Amino acid sequence: MDELTNEREGRRRSQLNYEALERIPIPEGLEARLSAKIDEWEQEETKQKAQRRRLLPSALRYMAVAASIALVVGVGLHLMRQDKQLPSSREGQGVGLAEQDTYQDPLLAQQEAERALNLLAYNLNKGMGHLEKVKALSDKTEKSFNKQLKVLKRYETDND
Repeated sequence: MDELTNEREGRRRSQLNYEALERIPIPEGLEARLSAKIDEWEQEETKQKAQRRRLLPSALRYMAVAASIALVVGVGLHLMRQDKQLPSSREGQGVGLAEQDTYQDPLLAQQEAERALNLLAYNLNKGMGHLEKVKALSDKTEKSFNKQLKVLKRYETDND
């Protein structure tokens, strides 16, 4: 009860304070000065926003130009290195970059392909061995989980 009485008393006091505040005379021109100050703050805020908007696109433009230049220089350097790696006997024949790593000897190409496939098979088998270990662990965990679940179900049916 005391809390309710205190709350009512607080409301009554605040209402009285509002009534007292409403009776205080407002100086002449206060509303106009406040309105002018608020307008001034809004103008400053819009100027700052506009300035931020102008700075961001110009910075983005410079970054885009710098990235483009870096890309062109990087591609150019890469192509220059590729040209230097071409055998001098093929340069006059118009052999392109795409053809440079093909084998002229079919036997050598077959041996390299077999070597690559054997390496792939070895790594796949190694990975499958790890998967078998994981599967065994997963099966063990699943059995344990199911066992615990059965115990919980029995506990629930016994308590109902």
